[in-house]
This record gives sequence, C-alpha cells and structure tokens, in this order.
Amino acid sequence: MLKDITLGQYFPGNSVVHRMDPRTKLILTIAYIVGVFMVKNLPGYLIALGFLYLVVRIAGIQFSYLLKGVKPLRFIIVFTFILNVIFAQGETPIFTLGFFTLTKEALSRAVYFAMRLVFLVMGTSVLTLTTSPVQLTDGLERLMRPLEKVNFPAHELAMMMTIALRFIPTLLEETDKIQKAQMARGADFESGNLIARAKAMIPLLVPLFVSSFRRANDLAMAMEARCYRGGSHRTRLRELKFTRLDAYGTLTVAAFLGVIALEGMILG
Repeated sequence: MLKDITLGQYFPGNSVVHRMDPRTKLILTIAYIVGVFMVKNLPGYLIALGFLYLVVRIAGIQFSYLLKGVKPLRFIIVFTFILNVIFAQGETPIFTLGFFTLTKEALSRAVYFAMRLVFLVMGTSVLTLTTSPVQLTDGLERLMRPLEKVNFPAHELAMMMTIALRFIPTLLEETDKIQKAQMARGADFESGNLIARAKAMIPLLVPLFVSSFRRANDLAMAMEARCYRGGSHRTRLRELKFTRLDAYGTLTVAAFLGVIALEGMILG
C-alpha cells in the first residue's frame, strides 16, 4: 500500500504540462480544486473527471497510476463518508433503523464529500508528478515574494514545503524496509483488533522517527557545508518565464470553471 502513494513523486517528461511555468501550475491546481468544490451534482463531477483525464493524458501519465495514489487514503475517504451519512441533516428519508434515519440529502452530501477528497488528491498529484522539486520551490517562492515586504519568510517556507514533499517517497521507501525487517523478526502488523494493531506499529514508528531526524540532520549539514543561504541573492539555473503554454493552460482551466458554473446554474 505504501508504494501506491503518488503524492510528492516526480514523473520526468517533456509534455505540454511539464513545460508550463510552475507558478501557473500552482495557480491552476488551486483553481481546479475550487472548481471541484463548486460542483453540486453528479454531471459536474463527470465534467471534472473528464477534464482531469484529459490533462493526465496530455502529461503522458497513466490514469491508472493516478488512481493508485488514492488507494492508501481509502480509510479516510470511507471515514468521511460515514461521518456525513450519520451527522448530515436531511428531509427525505430513505430508511430508518432504530434511532438512525438515512436521508437522501445526507447520502448525497456524503458521496460528494468523498468524491471531493478523491479529486483533491488526484489534482495535487498531477502537480507534483509534472513539476520537479526545484521548480516547485521556485514557483512557491515567486508567488509568495510580495509577502516579503511584511518580513514573511517566503523562501524558507517554500523550501520547507518542497523538502517535505520531496521526502515523502524516501520516507515511504524507508517505512517499507523497516516493516519488512520487523516482519522477518516475527512482527505482526495485520492481525488483532485496532488497539493491537496500533501497539504493533510502535516497532515501526520508532526507527522511522530516528531515521527521519538523522536524514534531516544530514541534509542540514550538507546545505551548511555548501554555504547555502538562499533568499534574494540566490542564483538559478533556469529563470522562470511565462510562455504561450501558460496562457493556453489558463484559458483551458478558465473554460473548465465556466462550464462548471454554467452547469451549476442550469441543473442547480
């Protein structure tokens, strides 16, 4: 299951999506997520799915690979679905079981919230799969640069966020190695109730935390040994420039938001 996580991984390529400016991709990803949260019916989600499928195909990524990244989050998605079914209010009952009454509105809200989580993960995965960590850092820093006028640490925050994303695959690989080593020594992570499984995770979490802190310390020492300072005086191998691809991408996402808004007015 750990190998199924795609968030934070980078898929090298030379597609139209790969060549776009990282600032544009960050803004358009946020716009896509906003559009998904604007959807209030099934046809709207089908439009969002079709748009995402088109972007993934243009980027040269297998859509099944993107769906695989949702698999590790299935427990959170199911948990969100159950919470909305239980606590959401509605006026059209479907059936009643004791004190619990399932309503049509609660079921629809639960389905839509679960689908929003799925699209949120998939949309963010497209961003990280088509943008290298260095480009992502530069894009975040440039977008937050106006905040430096109020002494906001834009560069430091962008660097921390990008390093965190970059080390997700590394930590997953480390977790897989530790888990296999503990299983070879007789550890059981799958049997027993919830409390027993939580206790069984201790031999996995302790070495993982130790390894994470060691990697963080090694990275800090390596950056300090290379006199890394960053900030406004940092030079870049490739300067960020907006091109026609960014304009085409912006128009495409704007058209998507327009279709979502129009569909909501017609069917909403």
